[in-house]
Amino acid sequence: MKKKTTYTSFLILLVITLSMFQASVYGQDSNKFVVVLDAGHGGNDPGNRGNGYKEKEISLNVVLAVGAILEKDTRFKVVYTRKTDEFIELHERGNIANKANADLFVSIHCNSHRSQAYGTETFVLGLHANDENFNVAKNENSVILLEDNYEANYDGFDPNSPESIIGLTLMQEEYLDQSLTLASFVQNRFKKSLDRKSRGVKQAGFVVLHQTYMPSVLIELGFLTNNGEGKYLNSKKGQADMAKSISTSVIDYKESLDAIYYAPKPKTPEVTEVKAEMEGDKVYDGVTFKVQIAAGSTDIELAPFNFNGLDQLSRTRDGELYKYFFGSTSNYTLIKELQEIALGKGFNSSFVVAFRNNARISLTEALKPNTSSN
Repeated sequence: MKKKTTYTSFLILLVITLSMFQASVYGQDSNKFVVVLDAGHGGNDPGNRGNGYKEKEISLNVVLAVGAILEKDTRFKVVYTRKTDEFIELHERGNIANKANADLFVSIHCNSHRSQAYGTETFVLGLHANDENFNVAKNENSVILLEDNYEANYDGFDPNSPESIIGLTLMQEEYLDQSLTLASFVQNRFKKSLDRKSRGVKQAGFVVLHQTYMPSVLIELGFLTNNGEGKYLNSKKGQADMAKSISTSVIDYKESLDAIYYAPKPKTPEVTEVKAEMEGDKVYDGVTFKVQIAAGSTDIELAPFNFNGLDQLSRTRDGELYKYFFGSTSNYTLIKELQEIALGKGFNSSFVVAFRNNARISLTEALKPNTSSN
């Protein structure tokens, strides 16, 4: 009887110990910022082979380097969709991110073109604004044709059909602001830290982004088909440079969520006032454009000294998140000028947003030709 009691007590103690250990591990992970890193292509899908280089190898090398940097920071937990040369279906990449309850999804690729085009670009999910964006998305989406049961996995999606893209955009709509913020961080750092040509932040219909339920971006590191850029991206130095830049951008993004992200106040700020709209040929009736300059959990007084001298400020609140804007106009030419002013004042992640009837709409919708007048 004594042995049985002792054995039972031991089992209870073991269960309690294991439970405490699991709770401790879970607690540690739950406090971390989870980043899912996705190396494009892999296995029997080599990606593009510009100049004989292999996109699948370059993207994996950069992803592993980004992950190694982030894993040294105790604030982050890194999850990989692949760490070896294997083929992972696009829908499974999204599943990995969703099951990890990720805070961020970053997919890394390399571009190609029939010309000597070069430069970096970062995509968020949205309607392609032009044929070039659609073609980039089509090339990446075509990977689903290698999957055994892609018709069922993607509910009849056709990577060659522009109409199929429209249904992709709805899932990521609520994460668009955050995705655009990260994309801006990535592109600005590529340009300023590495002196890479920035082709900008763009929207297009990528299946891999559609599958995720968190802010998500797809980074095109550059063009393997460009002689100089392909050689750079295939080198250890190039891959290390790009990985360092991306990891720093992810850290900047995480910190921007913790507190409002803007440059220190100048001692004697010079107020920038915009008294009248400039002449331009891109006026959109019924649409109001603004420059989003910051977002955070802090309620900041709308005064020029709090925003490096900028005037014409406004603010919205979405749950616990405050968003701050500079300027307000239906003139798209003017708002781009105001964005340049904001950039000059230190708001490096600023970007243009659009409203109709006080409701946020996508720039794609705002810039439709049938809403403009001269």
